[in-house]
Amino acid sequence: MADSVELTRRLCLRLPARPPPTWRPSPRGLLGAPSSLRLPRPPVPSLRCRALDSTRPVAVEGGLGDEEDEEEAESYFSVTSSRLSRVDYLGEKTKGDLNVRREHLDALDGNGKSTLHGPIEEIAWKEAREAESLLRELGIADPFSVRHSPRGIFCTRTLNLRSISVIGYDMDYTLIHYNVMAWEGRAYDYGMANLKSMGFPVDDLEFDPDLVIRGLIMDKDKGNLVKADRFGYIKRAMHGTQMLSTSAVSEIYGRELVDLRKESRWEFLNTLFSVSEAVMFMQMVDKLDQGLVPAELGPLDYKGLYNAVSRALFRAHVEGQLKSEIMAEPERFVEPDPELPLALLDQKEAGKRLLLITNSDYHYTNKMMNHAFNRFLPNDMAWRDLFEMVIVSARKPEFFQISHPLYEVVTNDGLLRPCFKANSGGLYSGGSAQMVEKSLDIHGDEILYVGDHIYTDVSQSKVHLRWRTALICRELEDEFDALVRSHVQKEQLITLIQQKEIVGDLFNQLRLALQRRTNSRPAQTLAATCMDDQELTESMQKLLIVMQRLDEKIAPMLESDGELFNKRYADIYTSRVSNFLHYTPFIHLGMTLIRIPGGNSINVDGLC
Repeated sequence: MADSVELTRRLCLRLPARPPPTWRPSPRGLLGAPSSLRLPRPPVPSLRCRALDSTRPVAVEGGLGDEEDEEEAESYFSVTSSRLSRVDYLGEKTKGDLNVRREHLDALDGNGKSTLHGPIEEIAWKEAREAESLLRELGIADPFSVRHSPRGIFCTRTLNLRSISVIGYDMDYTLIHYNVMAWEGRAYDYGMANLKSMGFPVDDLEFDPDLVIRGLIMDKDKGNLVKADRFGYIKRAMHGTQMLSTSAVSEIYGRELVDLRKESRWEFLNTLFSVSEAVMFMQMVDKLDQGLVPAELGPLDYKGLYNAVSRALFRAHVEGQLKSEIMAEPERFVEPDPELPLALLDQKEAGKRLLLITNSDYHYTNKMMNHAFNRFLPNDMAWRDLFEMVIVSARKPEFFQISHPLYEVVTNDGLLRPCFKANSGGLYSGGSAQMVEKSLDIHGDEILYVGDHIYTDVSQSKVHLRWRTALICRELEDEFDALVRSHVQKEQLITLIQQKEIVGDLFNQLRLALQRRTNSRPAQTLAATCMDDQELTESMQKLLIVMQRLDEKIAPMLESDGELFNKRYADIYTSRVSNFLHYTPFIHLGMTLIRIPGGNSINVDGLC
């Protein structure tokens, strides 16, 4: 009897080699095809086997190719149904798990012991080596290289993707990634033009996308941009466009905590759409401090200045000039990702029902999705063919909180008519998440929602509905690369800190011995009690000088060493949706503590 790897090879892995993942896809299509061409889908055998419940076989469209192969596959495997699903030791449902059928397991002589006999540690080691070899033969990247890369999926809560029935997607900066310099740069230009029309001095200012990043917080009362730790303590701050020293930050904020519930003061940069607003505000703070804001604009404090900036940018969006420009030249603003539509196609063919839920209107959504998806889909598919349901003008976060009227989009011109029930394949405007759950008969943790907005997409869908969540954070790629590049400095920093701990411990013990000696009491040990007075004080002086010099070395290294992305909102994090292409729709993502160069630990996915 063949071993498990050979069995898998015979059953369903006779496929052309799949190319290894390309971490930064070029504008050309997959496998080097020009992006302007449609990619024909090669007629290869499907990897899917028949899904079986406990009583009778149920055929799944796209079997193994002919009746004989289908019957063979049917005899080997069954799929755990919702009715038979249980909760595993990680707290995840087992729905969708593939199982060896009991009668075949018995046929393997003693429940498989003839081929899998011995300690599981030895069996696993052997199987893992053979699996690596087979992956190489198939031309598929091994799991280790996928996980340990900027394009990995990072996990903070175990997620069995096999048990997920529905995957919902946001559009902007999720399914479609914009060139930040182009998109936010134009938003900045329109906003600054509106500020100029109000009388603000803006002629010498230019958009600087490197000035701010998502995750920072604007202090509208003080004109600062701050970085807080997970507890809300402010660690770094910038006033206007100038960084503040650590001592200045401590003097301004002390032990004050950032409370994002106080929206009148704090503005969290939830999304890349916040970049242009933050840059405008910081630059105008400099103008106000320099006394360059005209007096006729009235007495302005920092909060009043923020309100003026916010109004100017809001006007730019409402007037529609920016979106009209993007729709006219999408290739100028959208970064193509040929792998992304294929990742969604894999999910759909694996039985996942896909949703598109976006705040953008129908005309904009249709234009952007046509541009980003259709040219990369096979067999003349269009983007609408991927989705069970499309909802535009969703009004998130209210979409997850309360019910709004539902309208059906009935013409290509975007004509709407009221409706009271959503159906599969429909295109709608408005509505609510509760309506989606009811129409699909799916609730809570069987739905995964993927978006880029920490509050609107991730926090609210989790808090109100208990949906599973994934945050798309393109900055993770740069942070991962920076972490790897800085491993030498981090090793030096950790070594210095450890040395200071040892030296400091000895200094404190000698200080305690001196204190006890001063009060005519014996030291901690006989040897410490017998130390000469001069030896004791000279040793303490030397250790104190060493610690002071270590502090001088450590302080600037800590100052330049940023913290890792704060992963506490979503269940999983990744830089782009196309990363799912290299994980398969059946992945079981679980937290695994990985030690990377420099002694840093990060949670990444485990594979099952």
